[in-house]
Formats: sequence, C-alpha cells, structure tokens
Amino acid sequence: MSAKHLLIYIPIMGLIGCMVGPDYQKPDPPTTNTYTEDPLPIETKATPHLKDGHAQEFNIGGDIPEQWWTLFESPELNELIIHGLNNSPDLKAAEATLWQAQEDLRSLVGETMYPSVGLELDAGREQLSAFDSLEGTPGSTLSDFPVQLLGLYNANVNVAYVLDVFGGNRRAIEAMQANLDFEAYQLQATYLALTSNIVTTAILEGSLRAQIKTTHKMIDEQTKLLKLTKQKYQAGSNSQFEVLAQETLLAQTIATLPPLEEALAQTRHALSVLVGDYPGSEMPRFYLEDLHLPSELPVSIPSELINQRPDIKAAEALLHQASAEIGIATANLLPTFPITASYGVNSDTLSDFFTANNIYWDWQASVLQPIFNGGALMAQRESAIAGFEIAFAQYQSTVLTGLQNVADSLSALEADAQLLHQTARAEKAAKDMLDLAERQYKVGAVNFLDLIDAEIVYEQTALARINATAARYADTAALFQALGGGWWNENENEDEDEDEDE
Repeated sequence: MSAKHLLIYIPIMGLIGCMVGPDYQKPDPPTTNTYTEDPLPIETKATPHLKDGHAQEFNIGGDIPEQWWTLFESPELNELIIHGLNNSPDLKAAEATLWQAQEDLRSLVGETMYPSVGLELDAGREQLSAFDSLEGTPGSTLSDFPVQLLGLYNANVNVAYVLDVFGGNRRAIEAMQANLDFEAYQLQATYLALTSNIVTTAILEGSLRAQIKTTHKMIDEQTKLLKLTKQKYQAGSNSQFEVLAQETLLAQTIATLPPLEEALAQTRHALSVLVGDYPGSEMPRFYLEDLHLPSELPVSIPSELINQRPDIKAAEALLHQASAEIGIATANLLPTFPITASYGVNSDTLSDFFTANNIYWDWQASVLQPIFNGGALMAQRESAIAGFEIAFAQYQSTVLTGLQNVADSLSALEADAQLLHQTARAEKAAKDMLDLAERQYKVGAVNFLDLIDAEIVYEQTALARINATAARYADTAALFQALGGGWWNENENEDEDEDEDE
C-alpha cells in the first residue's frame, strides 16, 4: 500500500474506537434497608418441648451456603438432590441452552471482528478441436491446425472485512454477551428451582406421612372406643344412638385416609420426575422427624439481594442487551466501510505457475450510506429505545417481586413459629381433655357426646400441629430460595474440596 493510501485510511482507523449508542449503566440498588414494615425479631417464637420447636435466629447480612439444603441434615435428601442435579432433564436443557449461547457468541465474534479469508484453487484441462482453431483464420484449412490441449491453473486468496467504525458490530457482540449472561443466570435459576422443589416436595411427603400416621392412631383409638361403646350398649348403659354416633365418627376418620394416601402417592411421583426418574422409581422415604430445622437463618440486605437472585440478574442481563441494541440500531443509520482484496496466481502450465508475471492482485474500499428506506431504520432505533424502557420496567418489577418474596417468607416464619406454639398447646390440652373424658366415660361421669367432642377436637389439633411443623420447614426452604440459594459461593466450595483432596 502506498503512502497516499495509508494517509487515506489513518482517519478511518482512528474512528474504529467510536461506539454509538448508550453505554450500559447498572441500575441503582434498592434504597430500603428492610423487607418488612415492622422490624424483624431477633428470633422466632420457641416451643421447647417439641423436637422442631426451637427458635430460629435471623442473621442479618449473613451469607448462604451454596448447598443450603444440607442445613436440614438429611443424608437421604442430600443424596437425592445430587442425583437430581445429575439427572434432571430441565437442568440438562438449561445447560445445553447456555452452551448454544456460548457458541453463538463465538460465531458472531468470528464473523464481525475478524476478516473473512477464503482460498480458491482451480485446475482445468481443455482440448480444442481443429475446427475451433480454424475459426477466425481466413484461408486456412482444418489440416493446418492440429488438436490442441490447453491447461489453466489458478490459486487466489480473497479477503473481506467491514471496518467497525461506529461500533455496530461491537454493540452486537455486547448484546450477544448479555444474552449469554442471561442464559447463565437462567441455568442458575433452574438449578435453584430444582433444588428448592426437591426440598419442599420431600417436606410435603414427610407432612403427609405424619398426617397418615396420626390418622391411623386416631382410628385405633376410635376403634377401641367403639368396642367399649358397644359393650356398654349390650350391658344396657348406652343407647344405640351412641353406638351409631361412634361408628359414624370412625367412618369419617377412615374416609380421610384415601385423600391423604393419594396425595402421598402423587407427591412421590412428582419427586421421581423432579430428579429425572420414572414415577414409581425406588427412592428414599422422607419423614419430618428425620429432618432438622435450621436454627440460624441468614438474611441478605436488599442491596445485596439484587446480585444474588438469578431472576434479578437475568432481568438485568436483558436490560443490558436492550441497551446494546440501541447502539446497533443507531449504527445502522450510519455509513459502513467494507474492504475487499484478493491475491492470486494463474498459469496455463504448472512449471511456470509461481513466476512473477502470473501474479495478480486487487483491493477495493467502499463507503455505503443508507439514503432512503421509508423511515425504517429510524423506526427500528425508536423501537430499540422502547424495548429498553420495557426491559427496565420489567427489571424493576422483578426486583420488587424478589423483595416481596423475601418479606413474605420472613413474615411466614414468624407466623409459623407462633402457630406451632399455639397448636402444640392446643394439642396437649385436647389430649389431656380426651384422656380425662375417656376415664370419666368409662365410669359414667360424662355422657357420650362429651367424649365425641373431645375426640374431634384432639383430631383437629393434632393435624393442625403437624401442618404447622411442616410449614416451618417449607417456609425455611422458601426463604433460602427467595434469597437466591447461595449459588455465588460455588467457587468457594470447589476451593474447599481441592484443599481437602490435598
């Protein structure tokens, strides 16, 4: 290239650093420091005489372990989650989607940031007849021209490149990188949803098993009372009405079993599918008494939550992508500068293929400026700006939803502890009342209706206490999920594993 040509390109090359469109700015974090209207208590209400009745302490600003489910101290649950992480089709699909986004980004970088270079090799052989040679040669005959063999050999390299003067290509890469970030956070969201669903489904199974177990105990007690009532009826101290009433209560209690057993079967099926197995596959069984309720609950502050929840990070990635697309649309309004060049050799014989006389080359630089397109390009830019406003509003909505999820979980945990305390008291009082009613009924001190009332109250309070216990477990898992699940500590866990191996 001559000095004159070099001077022409120096100003153009200097413009390559320019990038039109807005540079992405991370949104400001929430200004609030609390989640709930009333200040959080230091710890929840305790019910000391119950296994899972201890208080849970809120650790404001505490960090969440990446494998948060291990805080429930269930080896069976830990193993099932590991199996699910290795086997879940949903997680595999999210991983493949992320892989696809990575390759799309690599493809775009290769297409836009590097020149395209192509090599073309041609070899041909042609025989000309005497008649072909005769044409254009007046006065000659076919015998004057023998058959001719001609060869043509060609090799050339073609280069094409578009100078990214206004940064349109770099904005496209920025948008694609943001899309890659989105898919990465979607993978984390799938990971969090999978682990949370396994935990809460296992808790539901434990709750249903406890309800079924309690119902069977009630059936046993009511069967004994029915037997006693019949004996008293045969002895003449009871009426047939009392026998029928006890039979009705027993039948009603037995009738509550099929729905519970159906729910348990469906829960087991759901758990199998969550971990990527067929319904009915062999799995561990879960009981509430085998789980441990975490005593300390880390609570991230709102300004940290936006960097921890995968859905918020995914919404931010879409906002970044929308910002870059404004730059792409702006660059489309401006000139483009394509450059093409070729260098090659052609010859009719291989022996002199590389001689200087057979070399040819050319290059060409162009400027392409859109002049009229009916306002389409300007409309595309306005559409990109509107898309950014949409993405920003959706990001704000996602942040607010995240804050609400945490607030709801925190409120639920305190309410669960209060509910467990009261249902435990009610259950104990109802059991004492039932025991007293049974003793007095045997000696005729109370009538049968009083005994029936005591049975019904105890049944209701026992099941309410089980549901309150399960709610504490489920809402604890919901809090870990609402706070993002600790995925950001994944690298720290890998470092710890390496240190243990050493």
